[in-house]
Amino acid sequence: MLGTLFFDKQDRELLRMINETIDHGPSQDLEHKVFDANLHPHGILELTTTHEYRMAHAVINLLGNLEAGGAPDRLMALRILRDEVLHSARTPFRYNTGRVLIQIMKEIIRSRQDELTQLKLVHDFRKVTSGNPRLVRQFLNTYHLLEMPEEWNQLTVDHHVHDANTKGRKNATHLIMDAWIKGIRYITVVYYNYVEPAAARELLQAAEIMGVDVRIGLEFRTPFRDRFVCFVWAPRGFSDPEAFLSFLAERPMVALMNEGRKASLWMQRHVMDTLQLWNAKHAPALAEELEIPVPLLEPEAFLAYVGTGQTSFLHLAEYAHKTLLKHLVQRVKALQEEALTATSERQSQIAQLIRRMDMLTTEVIMETWLKPERNPELPSPDVPDNAPDTPELLRMPPHVLLDWLSCLRSGYRITLQLAELTAEDVLELLWDCQGMITHLELFNLKEWQEGHLRHLTAINDLQIAINKGSVLHLKQILRGMIRTLEASSSEKDKERCAKFRIILRNIPSLQAPYKVAPLRIRIGTDSTSHSGVRHGMGLAMPETLPHGARRQIARGKQFRPIYLPVSLSLEFRETYAEQERYSSFMRWLGPRLRRIWGFGHFGLRCTKEWRAISGITQIGEEGNVITMGGIGGELNNGLRAERTEKTRPRWLGFSRLSTPISNTLKVLAGFIPALVTFLYTQEWWVLAWFGAPLWFLITGLRNIPQAILGGGGMWSRSLLRWNDYVSWTRVCDSLLYTGLSVPLLEYFIRVLLLEDGLGLTVKDHQFLVFSIIAGANSIYISLHNIYRGFPKEAIIGNLFRSLLAIPVSVFYNDVLALFLPFFTTADPLLILEPGAAIISKTASDTVAAIIEGLADWRNNRRLRYWDYETKLQRLFDCYAKLELAFPDQDILSLLSRPEEFTRLTSTEARSLQVESIINALDLMYFWLYQPCAQQTLTSILRTMTREERVIVARSQGILSRVREVSQLFVDGLLGRNFARALSFYLDSYENYILTLNKRCAGFSNGHRPLLRRRRHISDCL
Repeated sequence: MLGTLFFDKQDRELLRMINETIDHGPSQDLEHKVFDANLHPHGILELTTTHEYRMAHAVINLLGNLEAGGAPDRLMALRILRDEVLHSARTPFRYNTGRVLIQIMKEIIRSRQDELTQLKLVHDFRKVTSGNPRLVRQFLNTYHLLEMPEEWNQLTVDHHVHDANTKGRKNATHLIMDAWIKGIRYITVVYYNYVEPAAARELLQAAEIMGVDVRIGLEFRTPFRDRFVCFVWAPRGFSDPEAFLSFLAERPMVALMNEGRKASLWMQRHVMDTLQLWNAKHAPALAEELEIPVPLLEPEAFLAYVGTGQTSFLHLAEYAHKTLLKHLVQRVKALQEEALTATSERQSQIAQLIRRMDMLTTEVIMETWLKPERNPELPSPDVPDNAPDTPELLRMPPHVLLDWLSCLRSGYRITLQLAELTAEDVLELLWDCQGMITHLELFNLKEWQEGHLRHLTAINDLQIAINKGSVLHLKQILRGMIRTLEASSSEKDKERCAKFRIILRNIPSLQAPYKVAPLRIRIGTDSTSHSGVRHGMGLAMPETLPHGARRQIARGKQFRPIYLPVSLSLEFRETYAEQERYSSFMRWLGPRLRRIWGFGHFGLRCTKEWRAISGITQIGEEGNVITMGGIGGELNNGLRAERTEKTRPRWLGFSRLSTPISNTLKVLAGFIPALVTFLYTQEWWVLAWFGAPLWFLITGLRNIPQAILGGGGMWSRSLLRWNDYVSWTRVCDSLLYTGLSVPLLEYFIRVLLLEDGLGLTVKDHQFLVFSIIAGANSIYISLHNIYRGFPKEAIIGNLFRSLLAIPVSVFYNDVLALFLPFFTTADPLLILEPGAAIISKTASDTVAAIIEGLADWRNNRRLRYWDYETKLQRLFDCYAKLELAFPDQDILSLLSRPEEFTRLTSTEARSLQVESIINALDLMYFWLYQPCAQQTLTSILRTMTREERVIVARSQGILSRVREVSQLFVDGLLGRNFARALSFYLDSYENYILTLNKRCAGFSNGHRPLLRRRRHISDCL
């Protein structure tokens, strides 16, 4: 019974395919391969598989290659995933829809062992793909994600995170994907001492795909007053990832990276010494305490566990916990069985022992046994050492190291980390480094939670004094420091005091480097995605978020952020610029209209931008920066949780009903109130019994031409049939809401309010009655349009459609009054008066069909513009690559000769040939199968130059190479189910090429035709 009532056949089929792919693992065979990233989500791929499955497949391949080292596969999967999710929503709510879709798909993969949970998630996934803002916001709350503005201009940052190449858990691609899901726009990934070119390439390319602004920072430790201070060096000024990789390959950088590797190996030796101490000392003591075997840690296995990361004490704690956990589980089971027959005293001992084992988490192991201060018998890696085996990089004074780094790249940012530093330390370092420190890491969430940032207020005062250029303020700070140092009896403090007196006499020298470029700040979380007691990555400024997100933060129910003691000064900017492409008419009209008051921005593209003025920052009690990530896990091992068998529920809720049953219930829920209302309010038996069916008939018939109008089907020659435009679920939704409107309009408005309450009837106050009913209907429809996520054009239009429906109602009423005497001898008013709501409904739906149809048409045009923008950009990029690959060839002329073109590219540029074929296939599918595609492309062609139209037209000629194109299908370009796509191609390509050539030639504007119009396709190329 549960199987027939809940979930759709498509849900179960999609889940079957997902689980097969999960079990199969990342693969390149025809069934489980990653599709070519050049294939558009709305292109010919739609004939072979669903976009839901392609999204799932991309996430699986992305997450499944964590240990396989398949960075190219991960990046291709990420590119496909981004294209799929951003083109899935049918509303402008694209980015938020995409974030939710990826998050749900991750949950589906995590729930592999729970089929019911997976089915629920798959059903939710398919619902969210519509892009309904209400549904998307609901799931954003469910997954503790903040709504982001669709302009994607929010100020969300994290300038200190780690990936799997240091001590993080996620590889670079996974990290960037999760940052995008959270809505983080600016991120700095920190590596210790060096970065591998392969890791940098993956990170930069992943960020480029997702549109995340990423910087790579290298963290170096340098000795300063018997301890290490840390700097993060971030070279900048690179045009693309390849420029950064070329920089890494330069000889000075190679030398620095080699020194960095030595420093990391030195740290690894300290960690391995601690591992040996664990085996020799801590493991036996723990085994005796817990009465379990504590396995010894094997160095080789531990290094394999670390993988591509840099060995750290955090890795060691996690590995020790991992090897210990299975023994803890077995011991707890044995103790629980023993407790059933034990004495009360023994039961108390068992409970205490289980509690101790349950609290033995990674964090406890780290804090209790593995931190350097817990092992005084070993030399501490946190204390500088001038021993001969200490790498040179760890013995350099700060100013020497920074001078070396500044010589490597003219553009850079050097950030001083402030953990355990005082304002005196910061001042001395700023003086020593002579302006080479460009930023202070004024807030580090991890260090703040651990209590290592106790002097932030004093450091912030120093930064403000330097940036303001206030000699008086800076002098007061210096004199206060000198007084404190003078009161100390320490020789080191006396030495520093003398140094500060020198600084006091040279304040202009201290200020000079920061007059042009102020001393800025960085804030970050230091997230590794490991620890369950730390907040995840991401910091946000609520002022830059939409109203819904700010309300979600204020409520503090689903999302409970921490307000950090940091206040940033923000700047909001609106920039108006002319559109890149204008039609000739708009080029003529725009400047003239902009001279008129109120039309100053007509035709201009508006860009809204938030910016943080990082030189003006205040540390206080509660600022305007919040955390975006929650605590990732439990504070225990879950050993005391009672495990109960999950029972399969009998009822899963209305939202999970199968689509046929759900649609049937919607129709009944609308029809029954309508029928009861008509039976109660109408005296004439015809309206009493047939009023509700007539009401539903009006709505049902209205939805069909409305859908056809919205899809552009009346003006195009596509392969879509009329029923392809109609969404029957949407029709059923309309019938539900129109049925509920009957009691509202017919009973509450017409009878109770107007007739019984105000004494207004159609006979005496025709215009007023129709006006009130139409107005109430408009407000009601606009409200449920908002609830259903309709385009804003439809919502606004429905608010004002009563103005248009009133004369239409009067017209229908007069027409019926004119013709009714021919069919009945009764007074027409006796029929028209009780049928006022029906007449008003008909008039309202007539106007609605036009308003909502045009709104759907405009929405479809917007979707097609997005599709064509992506695909045409790839087409022109491919053409540019062809020109560069064959500098001696006239590529434009060669495109008109497909046989020669394919012969040339088959041997020297096979990938570009495949890309050209893919672009042509997708454009053909758009033209023949996507709503409003033909009108949209025609509009785009009108704004193109003649040369661009020639490129578009001639690039389609490659479709005439049937053998080469068909071979791609057979080779698995679209997977195994390519028969339908191949049939579509063979049946359509000739007429498509001819039609598109004629369309392109029609815009020559007095020039010679782009292509000669001839009957045979070969003559057009």
